[in-house]
Amino acid sequence: MAYAGPLSAAAVAERAGCTERYVREWLNSQAASEYLVYHAAGDTYELTPEQAMVLADEDSPAYIPNAWSLPPALWADEPMAIDAFRTGRGVAWGDHDARLSCGVAAFFRNGYRANLVSQWLPALDGVVEQLRDGIAVADVGCGHGHSTLLMAQAFPNSRFHGFDTHAESIAAARRHAVAAGVGPRASFQPARAVDYPDRQYGLICFFDTLHDLGDPVAAAQHAARTLAPGGTVLLVEPFANDRIEDNLSLVGRLYYAGSTLMCCAHAISEGGKMVLGAQAGPKRLEEVFRRAGFTHFRRATETAFNIVYEVRR
Repeated sequence: MAYAGPLSAAAVAERAGCTERYVREWLNSQAASEYLVYHAAGDTYELTPEQAMVLADEDSPAYIPNAWSLPPALWADEPMAIDAFRTGRGVAWGDHDARLSCGVAAFFRNGYRANLVSQWLPALDGVVEQLRDGIAVADVGCGHGHSTLLMAQAFPNSRFHGFDTHAESIAAARRHAVAAGVGPRASFQPARAVDYPDRQYGLICFFDTLHDLGDPVAAAQHAARTLAPGGTVLLVEPFANDRIEDNLSLVGRLYYAGSTLMCCAHAISEGGKMVLGAQAGPKRLEEVFRRAGFTHFRRATETAFNIVYEVRR
């Protein structure tokens, strides 16, 4: 819902399709919590510019309501989390409450929309030109396909292939491809990071995925086998430093918490040969690709939430 300036309780209720009696009390609770401002003179309620940025613009990378699906999903999964802590067993992505995959996909979508085509791909040497000419692209761990489709819409001469082990996410990605009008140029199929088809890809992408894998070295080795000569791996990972003490920040708080219950849990469910976690740091990530035979590992660009690496053989 677009931000519309100061509104009365009745106007908010009308926009939301709710009864004013409940909406007014809820508005007062938000005002008391300083989530919005109450103007007594006009009996209206208003978001500050900062609040509007994170609440009113659904396309903004700062839009936070998409993340609100995660806490209830994780609370619903509490018995599994307790069992995992006590037994050391993992929790596979597909075993979580369905709200988790939807919330994660929507949360990351806006960041990809703001950065992927305009900043991340241009930060890779020569990749935009290859995409314009036409190459095969693999999106490993594609989830709901938002990253795949952004690239497919921007580069019509290339062909994009999304892979994920979560069947429900693949189904969602196929629906999104049809809605985006890029169905013929973007395909999605179930596959693991170590066995997706070899099409000699000019670009292989790991968007916030590598640290979730039980054997990231094996995934990097498969990328090396399926990468075309002169091809590039685009590695996007959560922003992290190498030392724990340098990650004790607001961003680190978010990622360590999510990593405990989602990322590490899934990696353990896949065998956990190397459980990186969401705060792995550049040195450990580079080690993964060096062990897989890659010789070029470059920090290409970054945002407050992600670091983007260019990897080549």
